[in-house]
Amino acid sequence: MGRDLRKSGRRSPEKTAALSSELPPDEVMFSATARAEQARRGSREGYARAATKGRFRRELADEVIAFIAARDSAYLATASVKGQPYVQHRGGPAGFLRVPDRRTVAFADYTGNRQYISAGNLAENERAFLFLMDYAEGRRLKLWGRARVVRDEPELLARVADPGYGATIEQAIVFRVLAWDWNCSQHIPRLVPA
Repeated sequence: MGRDLRKSGRRSPEKTAALSSELPPDEVMFSATARAEQARRGSREGYARAATKGRFRRELADEVIAFIAARDSAYLATASVKGQPYVQHRGGPAGFLRVPDRRTVAFADYTGNRQYISAGNLAENERAFLFLMDYAEGRRLKLWGRARVVRDEPELLARVADPGYGATIEQAIVFRVLAWDWNCSQHIPRLVPA
């Protein structure tokens, strides 16, 4: 079937070591400063209990995989090495986000405005975030991870391509999940497709 998407691309020994010493999902999600703010405002105990009960995980559950596979839109957040954040919309036909295993999401990155901010950020800082919305059902999913851009692997590009979609693939994004959580559905506008 081809090379494992997790092994695609090249990683430095430092990046490989960083991935092998992953933090627990709740520590990926909540920095020490965020946890201190939660404690100050009274929500820390609840999140600590949720973490102890296994609410925050790395492995994608069946329901999460189905939700991802149904999306035709996602928001990819990256940051430069100096911390300048950037969020960019990514889209394609429903199912353009592929889930080759319970820790990986991969997708074709189509030719766009050619600013390459996300690609530039990922070249120097592989920390990334995917935000997936279902406005009609009032659901949203948050995924924290590490991502990389893959350009020179035709087999991988073919695996993420949708032959019926006329856009040109420039590269693929391979996202390694470090933590995920459903977001509160409060305040989501109920929008339906046209």
